[in-house]
Amino acid sequence: MNKEEVRTYCLTLPLVKEDYPFGPDVQVFKIKEKLFALMTTRQDIERVNLKCDPEEAIILREIFEDVVPGYHMNKMHWNTIILSGSIPNGEIKRMIDRSYCLVVNKLKKRDRESLEIKYGHKKVFRSNTSPWV
Repeated sequence: MNKEEVRTYCLTLPLVKEDYPFGPDVQVFKIKEKLFALMTTRQDIERVNLKCDPEEAIILREIFEDVVPGYHMNKMHWNTIILSGSIPNGEIKRMIDRSYCLVVNKLKKRDRESLEIKYGHKKVFRSNTSPWV
């Protein structure tokens, strides 16, 4: 996936908004004002930071060379995915879904339930087939 494909996919998730709070070079994707993805291009290298379960973060770094500790983020809870084409698109989508799901799970109960009622559990929690749920 490239940055545009990641952007397009992130915007398919319920109530996601794109923002640029850190300037025009840093795309941020939020659900209810909570960040779940941050995308940049540095030295012509496209990358996206995604929230991650700490155990899963380590496993993904061991499996994929282009998954590294989150750049300028809490390295226990965030990974940076270098969008070089080496990671299958389906896996990047799964990581995006997982990041979104982790943030949704931390929303206020009222907001989380409202989201589920409006969009359905399967649409909101796409990544619940993950072994790290």
